[in-house]
Amino acid sequence: MCGRFASFRNAQDVGDDVAIAELAEDARLLPPSWNVAPTDDVRIVVERPARTEAGPSTGELTRSLQLARWGLVPSWSKDPSGGARMINARGETLLDKPAFAKPLGVRRCLVPADGYYEWRKLPLPPGAKPTAKAPKQPYWIHRDGEPVLFAGLYEFWRDRSKADDDPARWLVSTTIVTTAASAPMAHIHDRMPLALPSSVWDAWLDPAVGAEQAAGLLSRPVDAFALRPVTSLVSSVSNNGPSLLEPDPEPADAELPS
Repeated sequence: MCGRFASFRNAQDVGDDVAIAELAEDARLLPPSWNVAPTDDVRIVVERPARTEAGPSTGELTRSLQLARWGLVPSWSKDPSGGARMINARGETLLDKPAFAKPLGVRRCLVPADGYYEWRKLPLPPGAKPTAKAPKQPYWIHRDGEPVLFAGLYEFWRDRSKADDDPARWLVSTTIVTTAASAPMAHIHDRMPLALPSSVWDAWLDPAVGAEQAAGLLSRPVDAFALRPVTSLVSSVSNNGPSLLEPDPEPADAELPS
């Protein structure tokens, strides 16, 4: 599960990390966020043929940084409201799910991040009622300044209520692929976003790579992350800023992972 992450590096630095040729203006101007939530706009790295005078997708293959809404909206959806439930896609079943199988074959992306958050469910305190809500300890999970690029899929959804010449008629949305958590992340949650090593970035983005071959690229994710307990401020989407990354001075988790 990945329900919150942070993306605060500037667009040019992201572009340099992944050898991006074009930065879309809206992606370049997206402000930094230390608390990215479902349905927020996020940056994605895609590789598609460029538009020429002959029409869209007729030029050379170009790697670019684009903007997408987090939460995939399948092309056949009646409206985009269901996207909030599709922020993640299980890597093990991508080929089996109609909403993900097609973009796995033709619309893969990388989702740049500086790290993500996860909440560990803690035991109930002594004397608490069995029906009481279990406390949770949030963690900041990151790579100590190294770029993190999650495997993602993206899709186009057409708003039929808008005119053909309305730029807002198309919604681009994205989902983050997840996998089974590795130690010590499994101490916190059984799932984790699937970060791809740099050795497979090119193949993952290459539209000539088919769905089954692309699925095979997910077998060796980046799994070396640093863990830091942080305060519950991150639990509210109204809170944002570098202070969310500061260590929790009094973590509730009595079994902090090393």
